[in-house]
Amino acid sequence: MNVVTLIGNLATDVEVRDVGDDKKVANFLLAVDRPTADDEADFVRITAWNRQAEVCAQFLAKGRRVAVDGRLRSSSWEDAEGNRRSAIEVVAKSVEFLSPPDREGAAEDTPFETAAA
Repeated sequence: MNVVTLIGNLATDVEVRDVGDDKKVANFLLAVDRPTADDEADFVRITAWNRQAEVCAQFLAKGRRVAVDGRLRSSSWEDAEGNRRSAIEVVAKSVEFLSPPDREGAAEDTPFETAAA
């Protein structure tokens, strides 16, 4: 079973781009605290697709706290110098916004969740 749940703060702003006919992809780094005395964190690349990508780009920014449910995806490639490279990312199934909204006049401070469409 390939299931991942992470809670952390965005270490970068959300980058969204078009990748074809009506398809969008958003990427951001999530800083997830380690339970150590040194306040260390792991940085995990998160990928969200389509409507979820749009909502993340609209409402999230560096420093915001989120919970991400998704799955691990690994990839490998050869770089320009011929070195073998690899990466692991989390493809988000849902992203729950845990920080209160920044918008003026926001009626509630309740979490907002996006689910993959």
